[in-house]
Amino acid sequence: MQPVTEDNITDLAHQRWTTARDPRLAELLAALVRHLHDFAREVRLTEAEWMAAMQWLTRTGQISDDKRLEFILASDVLGLSMLVVQMNHRLDPAATPATVLGPFHIEGSPELGYGGDMSDGVPGTPLYLHGVVRDLEGKPVAGGVLDVWQADTEGAYESQLPDIDEARLRAKYTTREDGGYCVRTIAPKGYSIPMDGPVGDLISRTAISHFRPAHIHFLVNVPGYEPLITHLFQEGAEYLDSDVVFGTKQELVVRFEQREAGETPDGGSSAEPWLEARYDFVLQPTS
Repeated sequence: MQPVTEDNITDLAHQRWTTARDPRLAELLAALVRHLHDFAREVRLTEAEWMAAMQWLTRTGQISDDKRLEFILASDVLGLSMLVVQMNHRLDPAATPATVLGPFHIEGSPELGYGGDMSDGVPGTPLYLHGVVRDLEGKPVAGGVLDVWQADTEGAYESQLPDIDEARLRAKYTTREDGGYCVRTIAPKGYSIPMDGPVGDLISRTAISHFRPAHIHFLVNVPGYEPLITHLFQEGAEYLDSDVVFGTKQELVVRFEQREAGETPDGGSSAEPWLEARYDFVLQPTS
């Protein structure tokens, strides 16, 4: 039996994890062991600190469910999510940049037509967001599905509201033959990430802002093109320079223009003042 020491424990653990039957799993876990051990040595991790970390991870798992994805939130605020996005989506500079999915996306949003109202009675300033989905050569992309979701004017997503049992501030829109789309919703508002859980507890011990700037999420899926997960941010919104999940990019900042009551981009009309935003999504073909 080989004695285990501080000097050889990393090599021993590394060797064991390289025996994983899947080569990629062996690579991932062996590297994880090395980096975890290096971290513990660098900071001279104490037993009390190790136990605090185990308890934090336990609480993160306990608070997570199919609507609250606390581990994804942890990944977001540590910058890991955006790092993974950047490494895996090395898009053409002309393509719309990708950002994080975030912890609040829900599958199965209802399908709405051009200009359909996904706010459906949720109070707020009406916002019409429209434009074209096209490729790098400027060709319009027809039949593309835009999965859209956002927070309400109190900064809450549907998944955070236990009494909501139907789709709220989320929908899917399909581009027309000319690549055009039109989303009818309400103006988003900047909001705090959930601060009542383990991630919020960690953030509260720092000088990090726990707010996100006003934005709307988009997941654009079109066969033959790279899937696009991104946000659009309101120009002039607070926290653009301090987004807690590192998701803001200048190319995704959009002006919200004030409009008077009257004709709207979908061919209808509004009896009250509304906001208009224009944005063209540019997709990159799959390699």
